[in-house]
Order: sequence, then C-alpha cells, then structure tokens
Amino acid sequence: MNDALNVTSSAFAEGEGIPSRFTCDGDDVSPPLAWSGSPEGTAAYALIVDDPDARGWIHWLASDIPADQPGLDEGASGSSAGAEGRNDFGRTGHGGPCPPSGTHRYAFEVFALSEPLGLAPGFSADELRAALEGKVLASGRLTGTYQRGG
Repeated sequence: MNDALNVTSSAFAEGEGIPSRFTCDGDDVSPPLAWSGSPEGTAAYALIVDDPDARGWIHWLASDIPADQPGLDEGASGSSAGAEGRNDFGRTGHGGPCPPSGTHRYAFEVFALSEPLGLAPGFSADELRAALEGKVLASGRLTGTYQRGG
C-alpha cells in the first residue's frame, strides 16, 4: 500500500470538533464523508470508525462501498454505505461519538480495495480487518473530536 486517500467531511475539518448532530447527544446520524486520490484498479471501499481514546471502540464499519462512490452522504448509514458491520454499541451501522468523559478523538479510516470483500451485514471489526489483508490499495484517515456538553 503506497497510495494515500484524502478523506474529508463537509461537517468538520481534520482535528476539529464533530457537530453534536452526529453524536449520541444529537440525531446520531452518520456524517458526510468524501474521499479522493483513489488508485487505478479500486473495486470497492471499506470504512472503519473508531475511538482510539477508548481502546479502539468501534463506532461504524462498512464494506463494499461501490467504487464509483467518492464518499458517503450525511445519514448514509443504513442506506448507501454498502454492507455494514456491528459496532461496539451492539447494533449494525453508525453509532455516533458518546464519550463518557473528556474529549475523545474519532478516526474515520477509508480503504480503497482491489476487490469487494463480500462480508455479510453484521460482521465484526476483526472480520473486516482480516478480510482487508492483501486487498488494500490505499487508505486515508480523517480525525475529529467530541466532548459531551461542550
């Protein structure tokens, strides 16, 4: 994997605060994401959103996002985000930031894949990571922060 994707959101910039609309304190909808710089041969995308400040708590997993889709619209979880995995809240799809205390970081990592993964909905983070082995052409990350009540 030599290439890097540029991952952005119209809702927040790298290292900035995630608006409460996308968290457990708001509507808990998935934020809009966009990516560019996909290498030739990209057949699909995958997404892992986790909280590195909570031992990698999984907030959202998606695989087999179509190759011709340069991002995800706001609220794409449950509709156009490909096959979605089970987050650490115990449900399939997006679960927004909801830190118990302090400010946490949330990493939105997108992977350009050489082939679709074919995972059944409800897959785990471990299953997704194992399926990514040898299929990642490029990846990129956008990190936002959130603190409840602030």
